[in-house]
Amino acid sequence: NAKVAVLFPDVEGGKKLNRGLPLVKWFLAIPHYIVGAVYLLISLVVTVIAWVQTSITGKYPKWAGEIVFGTISYWNRVQGYMLLLVTDKYPTFRLK
Repeated sequence: NAKVAVLFPDVEGGKKLNRGLPLVKWFLAIPHYIVGAVYLLISLVVTVIAWVQTSITGKYPKWAGEIVFGTISYWNRVQGYMLLLVTDKYPTFRLK
C-alpha cells in the first residue's frame, strides 16, 4: 500500500509573510517561467515517448512519471510563491 501525505505550508493567516515582497515576486519569478517553459517542453516530449512505450509494453515507464511529476511539482512551487502568496521562500529550480 502506498502512503500519500499532503504537507501544507504554515502561513498563520499571512502574519509571517513580508508585506512588501508581493510587489517584487513577479520580477523574481521571471527566471522560473523561462526554466518552467523548458521543463514543460521536455515533459511534453517525455509524455509522447512514454505513451508509445506504454502502447508497446503495457507499462508506464517510471522515469517518465518522475519527470512529469517533477514538472508538476515545480510549477506548484512557483505558483504557490508568486500567485498564491503562501510562502516567501524562493522556490528551487530542481524537479524534485
